[in-house]
Amino acid sequence: MTVVDAHHHVWDLSVRDQDWITGPELRPLRRDFTVADLASEARAAGVDRTVLVQTVTVPEETPEFLALAAEHDLIAGVVGWTDLTRPDVAEELARLRELPGGRYLKGIRHQVQGEPDPEWLLRADVRRGLAAVAAAGLVNDLVVLPHQLPACTKAAASLPELTFVLDHLGKPPIASAAREPWASDVRALAALPNTVCKLSGMVTEADLASWTVDDLRPYADVVLEAFGPQRLMFGSDWPVCTLAASYGQVLATAQELTGLGDRTHIFETTATRVYDL
Repeated sequence: MTVVDAHHHVWDLSVRDQDWITGPELRPLRRDFTVADLASEARAAGVDRTVLVQTVTVPEETPEFLALAAEHDLIAGVVGWTDLTRPDVAEELARLRELPGGRYLKGIRHQVQGEPDPEWLLRADVRRGLAAVAAAGLVNDLVVLPHQLPACTKAAASLPELTFVLDHLGKPPIASAAREPWASDVRALAALPNTVCKLSGMVTEADLASWTVDDLRPYADVVLEAFGPQRLMFGSDWPVCTLAASYGQVLATAQELTGLGDRTHIFETTATRVYDL
């Protein structure tokens, strides 16, 4: 089976600091992670295409990622960043697409999880930016915390022409085994046809040292039921996942959590369709 990894990162600390990597728990991530590092693990796991996702909200990163995609066959698409509140966001998206590797730009992501306003997505300037993303034929990735999910649903309902991709299941509190209100809020989001979810980021929302597949299963089951396999896609969240599991373990765990009949969609065709890979 061909596998698409719809969510991973790379960074070079000599080019730019990753200022979110702080504290002893994240210390193992304070080194460079390159496409070459990923490629050996991905190929060994049977992954032949990936989507590279932004990590920091600076304008220089997206052009760098597009250039990487042009250089490496493994990267089939890029989810970049631009300031959604800027009045000329449509022109900026067009500019990015004219850069080397610009054809690999497939989506935009903002670090909504870091916004203190739980309804940041509903601001008039943000919604204008999201409308420009839709008009450009791109998708919008959502990296949010559970309490921000209701705003995601309102935003997706108000912009039916834009596909919203929920990263990491909306970061449910797996370590505490709590499910509500996350589960109800995810189901409300999934009720909208222009929403998709990534089966990603679970191992780092669980207990890093002692998680089991059974810890993750109730959360995977919720999104499997709510979105269905045709609106669910696998993402490794490498190298962040390495805090809790190897690349191969993350893929094997995702496969264990999904039925055999669901795998073609989750591990290949959903990402291929949504990101136009």
